[in-house]
Amino acid sequence: MIKRVFVSGCYDLLHSGHIEFFRQAAQYGDLYVGIGSDATYLGYKHRQTVYPEQERLFMVKSIRYVKDAYINAGSGVMDFVPTLDIVKPDVFVVNSDGASDEKERVCRERGIEYIVLQRTPQEGLQARSSTDLKAATCQLPTRLDLAGTWIDQPYVSCFGAGWALTISVEPTFEIRERCGLSTSTRNVIKSIWPYRLPDMVPETLARLVFCFENSPERQDGFVSGAQDAIGICVPGLCRHYYNGHFWPERIETCNDVATLDWLEQHLCMIPLEPRHSRCSVVEGKDITPTKVKALTTAADACWQAIMRHDLDAFAAAYRASFDAQVAMFPGMIRPTLLDISDDDYDYEYIVDAIARWAAEPDVLAWKMPGAGGGGYLAFVVTDTHRFCQAHPQAIPLRIRRLQ
Repeated sequence: MIKRVFVSGCYDLLHSGHIEFFRQAAQYGDLYVGIGSDATYLGYKHRQTVYPEQERLFMVKSIRYVKDAYINAGSGVMDFVPTLDIVKPDVFVVNSDGASDEKERVCRERGIEYIVLQRTPQEGLQARSSTDLKAATCQLPTRLDLAGTWIDQPYVSCFGAGWALTISVEPTFEIRERCGLSTSTRNVIKSIWPYRLPDMVPETLARLVFCFENSPERQDGFVSGAQDAIGICVPGLCRHYYNGHFWPERIETCNDVATLDWLEQHLCMIPLEPRHSRCSVVEGKDITPTKVKALTTAADACWQAIMRHDLDAFAAAYRASFDAQVAMFPGMIRPTLLDISDDDYDYEYIVDAIARWAAEPDVLAWKMPGAGGGGYLAFVVTDTHRFCQAHPQAIPLRIRRLQ
């Protein structure tokens, strides 16, 4: 009996990489495709599709490897679940950068085989992905906070001054919204400079971005932390010292090639589901001088360990910094939904994901980027290349170098 195989995606910028993915998936049986609706794409990506859903449905159905295709009735990154229950496949196939614990859990609950494929082009063709096509025009970096963050908010640093550590990260993967990688600040930058950062002094650029994002006309009363603008705009590894103010007193950088190479050899991320749009990570916060001291002490230790290329000390400080963050903001791993009741929301999925990945022998430490609540788990591992080979959904990071 021929198996039913299911894949899902938006397929807006349809290209040869999609076709090859369909071809590989169809080797497992008759292929059925779920397609993200225009509304889902707009809600998730915060922009319109290039091709409307019915046009995308027509194009996908016309591919000879596809048995049938549907517009997904759900929403968000799990919009395919209603289609999954219609098709009732034997196999669910995802690309490595689309894999997640939540997708694997849904398949496990339904008795569906879950297969992760590496992106490989058809022989003789150039590798293609939607991210690469977009990156051909937009090269704006993002940032990963390593340690000490939340200290950039004065309501934290008023209990004790300290450093935040960030790295500026090249956009070699799809930078998803509400996932802890400072997409709100990146989108502000994109509204001014759509394709790449201007050639100017990085710290000056960061201050311009911070002031533009936190205009006096801003209506929500929230001031974005300066670590986002600095982390994006200042290349390499950076630490910034906060003492009761929104802008740091000092900024120090490290662009030593050997140090940045070393960090890349030990850092990677695993995608989770994005933070819920009505999710709060600050509900239940508990900020005390003792807890802030734990955060700043861990950040100091993290910087010193990186300077020495001491992996064990780096992992210990990285983990200690995250533990200090969670002690002050437990919503980072157990977020609160505001003003809504969502019976399908799994309040423990982040805790469960951390427990699962912490048990991996190559994982030395973990944290959630940004404010947490979903998005990614960022790991310190013994060897990034080996870990990513063993776990296709893992994302290696490329730190932006000083030009």
